[in-house]
Amino acid sequence: MEGGAEGRRDPLSHGELQAVATAVSTIVLRSQQERALGRLKDQLRARRRRKLTQDPFDGADYVATSEAVVQLCYALGYGVIPRATPRREIAEACAPHLQRRVTFYREPLLPDQILEYALYRWASGETYETSTCNFGIGRASVLIAVRDVTAALLRVFGDENAWPTGLRKLVVLRAFADKGFPNCHGCIDCTHVYVDKPAHAPRENYYDRKRRFSIVAQVVIDLDLCVLNVHMGYPGSCHDIRVLQLSSLSMRAEEGLLFHGPPVTLSFGVKTNGYVLADNGYPPSEWMVVLYGGINQHIEKERFDNKQKVARGAVERSFGRLKGMWQLFLRTHKTNLDTLPQQFTAVGILHNMLIDVGIPFDENLLWEVDANGVRGRVDLRIEQPLQPVSMLTLTDEALALRNALAERLKHV
Repeated sequence: MEGGAEGRRDPLSHGELQAVATAVSTIVLRSQQERALGRLKDQLRARRRRKLTQDPFDGADYVATSEAVVQLCYALGYGVIPRATPRREIAEACAPHLQRRVTFYREPLLPDQILEYALYRWASGETYETSTCNFGIGRASVLIAVRDVTAALLRVFGDENAWPTGLRKLVVLRAFADKGFPNCHGCIDCTHVYVDKPAHAPRENYYDRKRRFSIVAQVVIDLDLCVLNVHMGYPGSCHDIRVLQLSSLSMRAEEGLLFHGPPVTLSFGVKTNGYVLADNGYPPSEWMVVLYGGINQHIEKERFDNKQKVARGAVERSFGRLKGMWQLFLRTHKTNLDTLPQQFTAVGILHNMLIDVGIPFDENLLWEVDANGVRGRVDLRIEQPLQPVSMLTLTDEALALRNALAERLKHV
């Protein structure tokens, strides 16, 4: 046929074929992602409506979720971060660490979806089975999502719950000084996180005093309820003193590396480089100030104990806010013991960030309805010592520090 040879085009080269295939695949993948995001937005709308309209008295299985966290998860699904978050850093800073490679074989989750799922899992306390159904994500994907978000938060915002220095340290010290405790760096206590019976581990190791499986978390809190230090990972049968002895906090304090700056001179010429407040479950020392305890106390000792308890009340309020907002750590749940300490530390970072930007906390989240229909306050798992630690280990330095503080409190 005339003109046939001239009208025939040369076949595409291998490189050109590859370019066309890549372009087509990208367009298809982008369309799939947009449809998936649209489905996710619809699911978020429906789930948020259910959360906001559900009655807390519908039954004992009701699990309240912090409105602030629900709004954050909801906004992440829409790609919009609330202005209340610190310069939208949570999503923007974590995004580079949550990127997934685009391949021909799978549709990757978007960074905002990954972050939203992890926040929702921590805030709602839902099981992986329930939450994966709600989000339409596979179990393997959500396990990786929680792991990656945890690592990203620790990598990007690790300083949020680090031992205070600089201006932040001055703020902490000033707050305690106003309460009558100059050069105090925080309040220390332990809380238990309930878990299902760990696999391949002796069950008696994880039994706490209430015969429930748990993991111990040692936390230092300031008067703004912020977390300053976390040490976690030991089974529920481990005593608070043993957890303290195994922590880096104790090692640094004993080596003189924890408290920096010029010492403060108290009454009777007593000097202190720094200390924390604790209950009678801890041994008194020159860096840990505990109660006098006992009955029929002298008025000065009674005044000191009351003031010390008031200051340490920040611990219970902080645990209440943290566990109330992030209810996975309030209730028994199935977890990976290898990653639980990192997850708890990551939630401590979010806890501090929400406090820093003034996100309020609803105290109603700490109330629940039991199987008998009785409404009561939830157990925050802050165990009180069965009996005070023996004062036989009380050193002259520890006694002098406590007496000097008691003398100062007479004038506060």
